[in-house]
Amino acid sequence: MIETLNDKVVNENILIFDLDGTIVNTDKANFLAYQEAVKEIKKIDLSSLYSKNERFTRNKLKEFLPMLNTQEYDEIIKIKNAVYAKHLQVTSINIAILKILNKFSKTNNIILATNSHKERANLVLKYHHLDDIFDYKFYKNDYNEENNKFKYILDYLKIDPNLTIVFENENSEINQAKLVGIPEKNIINLYSEGE
Repeated sequence: MIETLNDKVVNENILIFDLDGTIVNTDKANFLAYQEAVKEIKKIDLSSLYSKNERFTRNKLKEFLPMLNTQEYDEIIKIKNAVYAKHLQVTSINIAILKILNKFSKTNNIILATNSHKERANLVLKYHHLDDIFDYKFYKNDYNEENNKFKYILDYLKIDPNLTIVFENENSEINQAKLVGIPEKNIINLYSEGE
């Protein structure tokens, strides 16, 4: 992948990286934290729901446990966030992306654009010693109202979409990048690339 980028990236390019599933594989830690929280509140074992190919999300929690009341749901999320740190040892860095970050952080602006909340994202970055590599960091908390992290970032930093190169692993986010004018050739789809 880095050889392809050597021909594509110039100093004017802004590189935008997603965090979960792109820079760091966090799905298992995320699932284990949910599993622990659900077991504490509802005494239900989620282990049979774990999938390497699909992230367990708040929406999945609601689908699996539609009978949760608001208080139980909020308590599960609170516990999940509190215990997440003890599962960081099952996360891993995407080595190909780490090489790209290390190489291009010397010549290009590097942006983190994650749908994670700031506290959890910074916990993951610090654990993997990646907290100082970015020129800018944007979190879910920053663009909740916007509904499109790429639109928010491009508007906020006044960036030409043609100068951005996006590293993303979720098709819905890739579609959001295309909607704001980021050329498809400038979007590195890590899911389809098998990274």
